[in-house]
Amino acid sequence: MPTTIQFGTDGWRAVIAETYTFDNVRLASQACAAYFNESGKAPRGIVVGYDTRFGSDRFARAVAEVLTANGVRVLLSDRFQPTPVISYSVIDRQAGGAIMITASHNPATDNGFKVKSDVGSSAPPETIAAIEQQIDRLEAAGGGVQRLDLGEAESRGLLEYFDATPAFDAQIARLVDLEKLRAAGVQVVADSMYGTGQGVFKRLLSGGATVVEEIRNAVNPAFPGIAPEPIRPHIDELCRVVPERRAALGLATDGDADRIGLVAEDGTFINQHQVFALLVLYLTEQRGLRGPAVRSVTMSSMADSYMERLGQKVFETQVGFKYIGATMVAEDAILGGEESGGFGFRGHIPERDAIVAGLYALDLMVRLGRSMTGVLAYLREKLGDWHYLRVDVRYPAAERAAIAARVAAAQPSSLDGSPIASIGTRDGYKFYAEDGSWLLIRFSGTEPLLRIYTETTSPERVQRLLKQGRELAGA
Repeated sequence: MPTTIQFGTDGWRAVIAETYTFDNVRLASQACAAYFNESGKAPRGIVVGYDTRFGSDRFARAVAEVLTANGVRVLLSDRFQPTPVISYSVIDRQAGGAIMITASHNPATDNGFKVKSDVGSSAPPETIAAIEQQIDRLEAAGGGVQRLDLGEAESRGLLEYFDATPAFDAQIARLVDLEKLRAAGVQVVADSMYGTGQGVFKRLLSGGATVVEEIRNAVNPAFPGIAPEPIRPHIDELCRVVPERRAALGLATDGDADRIGLVAEDGTFINQHQVFALLVLYLTEQRGLRGPAVRSVTMSSMADSYMERLGQKVFETQVGFKYIGATMVAEDAILGGEESGGFGFRGHIPERDAIVAGLYALDLMVRLGRSMTGVLAYLREKLGDWHYLRVDVRYPAAERAAIAARVAAAQPSSLDGSPIASIGTRDGYKFYAEDGSWLLIRFSGTEPLLRIYTETTSPERVQRLLKQGRELAGA
């Protein structure tokens, strides 16, 4: 019988009180304790953090009870923190890894369990496989979970409560000139979407002429009216507030502040593909960095030709930041990005960090001396005008094999008139055209959905390519 604990592209997530229970959290923690001990990482200590969701602080303490009972020294966050803050604390404290209690951008009904490596990245597939094997062994044995009272753990020197904020803020000050941004006189609206990002931009940017106002900056595990994901429609409130308050920029962070959403001064939502391209321009033009970039197969390729002109490569990976982060490390990439708005940076952690991404976007605007709509115009001047869209097609589960066979057999000669240059099969089927357009067809890993993506040179061509994708799949 399959385990009820299933790790996906970034950790285990489930509905609270159904599958996400204290018993299952402790079971996953016991499996992690066995992995950390067997891999030799336990003596360095394991960081445990949590977000603002219902019960997250108690679930984090349950994790600490199990780890310390197995002799693993635990550094337990003394408050809710963004995931990138916890990930960076692994580097700062030279820990063996981390466990973060969060369901990120999922609905309020859910919570989650993320495992981080000793370089602060999402745990690689081989680590997750080892942990899942431990879970299987425990379930087959009918238990074996150990627990230790946290007061006792602290008295034995196995538990330390700590504040990860000072080390993270010091790291931010090394990555970007905060004094310059504070003096820039920019008005920013920060939307933490009731998540862990509340207060962060205000703390980092206060003390000069720049003003940061906040919305949805209270702890509310219900995330009223939204899912804490910085895309439309959940970000519509920020799109309304930014022009209303005459702000220059809106910065939204998801539930655990590892994904960013940007809003221009006129209320325009800047999508994640545009943000990736803007960050490429910022790091190469404004910061003078050289090296490859990494992106998932579903991400915009609008910056590819620009990077090629610089003599740099763009690596394409499967969906999931665990693949992006691993490639960033292997290739010493300046940037990694994914479709859902997560971006990681060289010199920091090979993991998503919405706080750094937001500050870099603000710094780009200040350096160029343009409004954010002016920055978008600059992007089009440099990289051209590209348009992206994804549609999700629900299908009967029994038809999956037939759809997969039709897509595998498809051999289109062109995409809306542009000859096919190549076909990729890394994650689904991706058809690349000679003019830079592309069409991707892949199955969702968690739902009976066929996802069809495209990027091309006009909104009209987007619709034609999406139609072509549906015809290829027969869906």
